[in-house]
Amino acid sequence: MAIQKNESNSVIEVKNLVKRYKKADKNAVDDISFDIKKGEFFAFLGPNGAGKTTTISILTTTLNKTSGDVKIAGYDLEKENKFVRQRIGIIFQNPSLDLNLTAEENIRLHSSLYGLYNFRPFYKFMPNAYKDRVNYLAEIIGLKDELFKEVKSFSGGMKRKLEIIRSLIHRPEVLFLDEPSTGLDPVSRNDLWKYLKTVRNEDGTTIFLTTHYLEEAEEADNVCIINHGKIISFGTPNQLKQNLVEEIITIDADNRDALRSELNKLNLEYKEENGFKVKYNNDITPFRIIKSIETPLTTMDIHEPSLEDTYIKLIGMKKEEIK
Repeated sequence: MAIQKNESNSVIEVKNLVKRYKKADKNAVDDISFDIKKGEFFAFLGPNGAGKTTTISILTTTLNKTSGDVKIAGYDLEKENKFVRQRIGIIFQNPSLDLNLTAEENIRLHSSLYGLYNFRPFYKFMPNAYKDRVNYLAEIIGLKDELFKEVKSFSGGMKRKLEIIRSLIHRPEVLFLDEPSTGLDPVSRNDLWKYLKTVRNEDGTTIFLTTHYLEEAEEADNVCIINHGKIISFGTPNQLKQNLVEEIITIDADNRDALRSELNKLNLEYKEENGFKVKYNNDITPFRIIKSIETPLTTMDIHEPSLEDTYIKLIGMKKEEIK
């Protein structure tokens, strides 16, 4: 009987996922649930030992779960893992390339292992569909001139480009990125995200990211933060920031008494600390605050909270403080 794919707007569905390793006294992943929509950019964050790597290992079929239900692209992770593997791409923290092969040979071997094309000993014997896909991705990613060079001569950034091509050759519905920027210089990191954004826009690929570079998650559609095996926060970057981190404009004046008097008359919430730190929000914007003050200012600095601010605050909170 043929297996029918279940139609759903979610490309990843995780319900009550649990993983406990043998001889462990607590769960590494402790009853977590989340959904990821098709085409979404999803960031999965957490400190070392939080359960992040365990979760992504389960989702990419390299580790068995203890309990719970997981579906990837409509297929049950446990019963239909072959179909799951055909629909995901993975870029690991450490490159897994054969350095003695050319870039194209690495791609060709990978595509044959996925059952996309029968392996043929030379590129010229491969079907046109394969050649078109490889050349298209190499053009976008910026590796066309190095396609037939041995990988052992590649820089770290070039190896990452090759891994992107290899992971996308079979048009996966989900691309898992496990610390993809580790070891890359700032220029290569920037290029990596430029290429990924292009491919995502072209093919509608869902991105599942784990990273310690929190600025990479700023543009995510949703962010999930895990600690001690449990999800401690979930939402858009803006939602997380607004819920946990104060938006502050710092102002100061030579005549602090006059400035303090104005802030009180305007009923603005502030604290004195190297000037006046005034809270703002969507209703009381920095522009409105500055426009309302007549006292000549000597200092004005707007602090827009980052995802990193939010993350640090969340990870530092005690369990009973997290709602």
